[in-house]
Amino acid sequence: MASRLVRPDVLLSAATFLLHAAFADRYGFFRDELYFIACGRHPAFGYVDQPPLVPLVAAATQAFGEDLVLLRLVAALGAAGAVYVTCALVRLCGGGTFAQTLAGVAVALALVVLALTTTLNTSSFEPLAWTLVAYLIARAVVLDEGRALLWAGLATGVALQIKYEIPFWLFGLFIGLLAVPERRIFARRELWFGLSIAALIAAPSVVWQAAHHWPFAELLAAAPAKNAAQPPLAYLLDQVVVWNPVFAPLWIAGALAPLLDRRLAPWRWLALAFLVVLACMLVLHGKDYYMAGAFPSMLALGAVLCERRLRNPALRAAYVFAGLTVVAIFSPLVLPVLAPNALVGYMRAVHQSPSETEKSFRGALLPQHFADQLGWRDFARQVGGIFASLPPEDRARTALVTSNYGEAGALDFYGPAYGLPPALSGHNSYYLWGTHGYGGSFILRINGSIERYRRLCRSAAVIATVRLSPLVMPEEREIPVILCRGLREPLPQAWPRFKHYE
Repeated sequence: MASRLVRPDVLLSAATFLLHAAFADRYGFFRDELYFIACGRHPAFGYVDQPPLVPLVAAATQAFGEDLVLLRLVAALGAAGAVYVTCALVRLCGGGTFAQTLAGVAVALALVVLALTTTLNTSSFEPLAWTLVAYLIARAVVLDEGRALLWAGLATGVALQIKYEIPFWLFGLFIGLLAVPERRIFARRELWFGLSIAALIAAPSVVWQAAHHWPFAELLAAAPAKNAAQPPLAYLLDQVVVWNPVFAPLWIAGALAPLLDRRLAPWRWLALAFLVVLACMLVLHGKDYYMAGAFPSMLALGAVLCERRLRNPALRAAYVFAGLTVVAIFSPLVLPVLAPNALVGYMRAVHQSPSETEKSFRGALLPQHFADQLGWRDFARQVGGIFASLPPEDRARTALVTSNYGEAGALDFYGPAYGLPPALSGHNSYYLWGTHGYGGSFILRINGSIERYRRLCRSAAVIATVRLSPLVMPEEREIPVILCRGLREPLPQAWPRFKHYE
């Protein structure tokens, strides 16, 4: 038992969990976390923009009161699990202690993994899920372990209840296996049983999407207008940065060496799977974190190669130290190590600016995953004051309508303490939850267009402005509040025009 506890996989996964736990209570709830909690409090087999598992878990963590740490520890488990499984894959590839340590550190401290697992979101578990599926398939290929395919099916099904992205990895694995002699795995009945398990687990969410006219597909169609596309070379350079430039040779070697070296031929299917997914992301202009789940497998292969070729202990230590130095310099950009104002100054000092992967991010002073953790309680407090200023006889008839799910989620989470009713929004799943019985005689619109509401209402005026810190996202810094008196069409009938899937 004692020897097991000092293994690299156990030590590194435990250290990863503790690292995230140490910073779990910094800043505040992230925009999407507030939305997930709201979704989970409307239990369903699916939602417009995601499967049900993360929202249900998010809501469960808040069942006994506000608890940011408990929410974040769920994501920390995803980070720790990714490290543990990566080390297991290294062992399966023939790697020893150094290779496990190198790959585990590279995954645990990759900037993109730190960013994805600092808050709870549907991408927090992609590195774990994709690597686990690759590892289980590898056990079937390398060790002829048929039951591993059943576990791979189970892992895939759970992953599909977290996010709909793992089919990209399955497609890559299919092409990779089809192209090599290991294609014989397709003749194994365990593979098809495993796929059946995955389909059975995913079925409720798929049925929900079909019953609601495939809102996720509608959302995907809107993505190109929302996202800022990167040219292929810029995308590749971005991957070098977010996975640590010092460790870039590892995943590059992992992706290319099996195709060039006959001794690594048993792993060509895995390298091909990675390259197929990378090609898909380049063609589809995916964000840099969309294929975060594919990199740990390449880092595992690369770490094994590094261990075989870099035998000098001093050089090994120097290489790991160089990687850790880069992490130390740039970790404040993804971990809430610094206070917000201090982070702005630090970003200037290291010549970094916030990513603009979405058009609405332009002008932000902080990275979006930090900026969208700030100001939500103050936002609810100010809206509560505005709502309380309305005549008492009007409040019961006043619908609170927001422009997006972040604002609505914040008002639903913090609003009851300030006397606010449930928020309405046409954004994503909030649209499906409808108007809560409001008829439209009075609407307090948060962050809307006065010109539009003058057309929709018998009278409309901006009655206040919610002002938040300049450190929040640009669209939330100055929020007009519009009072609409007398919607020209009853709100339930007009509601389809509020629909906004993005």
